[in-house]
This record gives sequence, C-alpha cells and structure tokens, in this order.
Amino acid sequence: MGACEATVHQVTLSGDMAGWRFDRALATALPTLSRERLKALISAGDVAVAGTTVRDPSRKVAGGEVVAVAVPAPTPATAQAQDIPLQIVFEDEHLLVVDKPAGLVVHPAAGNLDGTLVNALLHHCAGRLSGIGGVARPGIVHRIDKDTSGLLVVAKTDRAHEGLAGQFAAHSVERAYLAVVAGRPMPLAGRIEGALARSSANRQKMAIVADGRGKHAVTHFRTLQPLKDAATVECRLETGRTHQVRVHMMSIGHPLLGDPVYGRTRPSHRDVLHELNFRRQALHARTLGFFHPVNKDKLTFESPIPPDIQELISLLSV
Repeated sequence: MGACEATVHQVTLSGDMAGWRFDRALATALPTLSRERLKALISAGDVAVAGTTVRDPSRKVAGGEVVAVAVPAPTPATAQAQDIPLQIVFEDEHLLVVDKPAGLVVHPAAGNLDGTLVNALLHHCAGRLSGIGGVARPGIVHRIDKDTSGLLVVAKTDRAHEGLAGQFAAHSVERAYLAVVAGRPMPLAGRIEGALARSSANRQKMAIVADGRGKHAVTHFRTLQPLKDAATVECRLETGRTHQVRVHMMSIGHPLLGDPVYGRTRPSHRDVLHELNFRRQALHARTLGFFHPVNKDKLTFESPIPPDIQELISLLSV
C-alpha cells in the first residue's frame, strides 16, 4: 500500500456488482472519490482486496470482495494563489458558491497552469480548501466548461467535500442550465438519454455510445422562448457528465449556438453572432441546489443571465 499518512476506507463490493469493472464498482461503493481518482490510486498500489494489492482497474468483480483504499494525505498544492476577482454568492466556513464567468478555466491543466478558478480560490481562501480531490483540484467538487458561465459549489473542508460528493454521486443536486439552441425543439420538452464517452474519432470530443462503453447520462429539457430559427431551453441534469448538455442537444438536432466543437453556425445566425463577436457555447449554469453537507439546510441559488447571452437572446427575439 502507499503513503504512511493515509486515510483507509474499507468497503464491500455487493453481489450485484459481479462482472463489473473493478474501478466502476469501487466508484459506486465509494462515491466520495471519483472514478479517475480511484484509477490513479489503483495504479499507485493503494488499493487492496483481502490484503493483496490490486493494480488492474479493469479486472472483473466477483461480488462480495472487501476492498481497502488508502488515500494519501494531501500534499501541498502546486498551483499558485493568484488575486483573481471572484463573484461569490454564498460563503461560510465549510463551502462557497461561485458565479463563474465564461472564459475562466476551473483548475490547472496542460495549457492552463495559472489564471484558473483554483488559483483564485487559493488566494481567496488563503489555502483553506479541501484536499480530498487531490492536489491538482483543491476544493473542486464538480466542474463546468471553460466557456460555460454560472454556478459552482466549492468545498473548504474535507467534511464538506465528502458530503457534497455524495450528493453529486446520488444525482440529488439540482442543476438547471439555460441554453440557446439552433432550431425549435419538437416536442417542446422531453428527456434525452444516452451514455457518454470520449469520441473514438476525436479525443477532444464526447460522443453518445452504446450502454456499457460510457457513463449513463440523462438530460431533461423544456423550451422557454421561441427565437428566430432558435430557442431558449432549460436543461435539467439528472446526471452530470462532461459536455452533457452540448452533446445531448446536438443529438436531437439542436446544437448550442456558438458551440465551436459540437455546433455548426446556421446562415440565419451568422450575422448576429458576428455582430456580438459571440465565440462561446450559449450555455449558463443558472440554478444550483443542494443540502448543506454539515447543517443539512436546503440551499438553492439562481444566477442572472450574463449580458452576452442576454444580448444574443434580444437580437434573436421574434
């Protein structure tokens, strides 16, 4: 097993997980850690079954295995604190809710080593952020894309992080997005279900794949306002997967306006997008609701439509 200063979690994989991939079963049994985090721990030799180290995340589960997962104590974050303005809509000693502008990357990665939300949070919180997600993402419980605006909850303590991660894993967090899509969906409301995984043709894109290959994903949509060859749509997430709203709306023939990856600009929208210099997907994380992980109060937040999307809607209004 790994580092000596580690927190050891012991879980039992239930019989109905027989035949599952080991990392998938472990992520289900231990929802406070992401599947990617667990893969890394498995590869590092920090996971054991009946005292024997397991290093293959794809091994099949028999059912009934008792698994010990040693999570090393967080090491100091390598990201630097930076004085970047933040719009904070709620904060207490356990967590904060941020209204993220479009263009701000959530956490450092290749090509974006600074100027991220994490850099800003390290400055604002003076380093007092949960380390349970690993050093690259202190405090980060969930993400929204760089060019998506809107609400994010951030954990300041490990207790808050575990409680929030459990709610995300149980799909009990309320998340509603406002999107401006090409065309007018018919019917006006519906449910989109399609497992998502990296596209085999382009690793920068997500795609709907056959069940078993990707992560289960469900989006509920309803049309709010008809526009010129477009519409505003509310998308409520039953699950939260990478690019979920963008891929699901594209799959029913209504990609998001301005989306550089999944959309193709229609002639009817070209002049408006050019006039506004609108260069991002028209997507805003408008509503976020969850139970406070410590005091159990129900918290719900609403973010106003940002000016660029509001202008887009105004110019396309019929």
